[in-house]
Amino acid sequence: MTLLMGFAFVGVVFFTSMLSGVFGMAGGLVLLWFLLVIFPASTAMAVHGVIQLTSNASRAWLSRRFIVWRIVALMALGVLSAAGLLLLFNYTPNAATVSLLIGLLPILVWTPKHWFQLDAHRASHAFCCGIASGGLTIAAGVSGPLIDIFFVRSQMDRRQVVATKAMIQVVAHSIKILFYLGAALALSVGEWSIVLLAAPFAMLGTQTGTRILHRLTDANFRTWTRWIVTGIGVFYFLQGVYLLTR
Repeated sequence: MTLLMGFAFVGVVFFTSMLSGVFGMAGGLVLLWFLLVIFPASTAMAVHGVIQLTSNASRAWLSRRFIVWRIVALMALGVLSAAGLLLLFNYTPNAATVSLLIGLLPILVWTPKHWFQLDAHRASHAFCCGIASGGLTIAAGVSGPLIDIFFVRSQMDRRQVVATKAMIQVVAHSIKILFYLGAALALSVGEWSIVLLAAPFAMLGTQTGTRILHRLTDANFRTWTRWIVTGIGVFYFLQGVYLLTR
């Protein structure tokens, strides 16, 4: 990684962490695209996991009084189960597969709420959410829109949604780092130094985004989330098609 690319990386980390601090997702989607440009897919997943772990951990800490811990515990069991299944099948990512998976995610944010009878407060639903979101986090890097469909019928406000999702992502990205540990160890000391340098900027971006979040209404929060995730998803899908056909 060149010095110029390193500066760009730090700037992207700050911006994407701020975006996630506001909407609880979207930032990770943008960051992963940048990492897929400069690293092989497995390495990009590992680095993405480190940055997203830092960003989500700081967001969870700032909003810790809003976390619903019972839901986090049940989903964590599901994430561990998903990781075990992917290890069993010896899953290895590539840029085209990752792009197509992410490109299809916006379908979930536009699906009518009444189509789902899902509620994260129900133990079985929370566990299933952990399996589905954990599997997608490890396979494609992100899972925010998928997690959302388990919260649409809950009575949680935007702060509880963002805080609880952040803690779930802490668990999922921690496991993702372990899953791609071999690829992570292949990075040079210089490259890891830049990644670690970017970590404080992830926390700073999160703090900035959290301040913006508290100024949004619940209605604006959901509307903006839909359109931002959709735009990013369309870009990913077109990229995935291009990678498959070139």
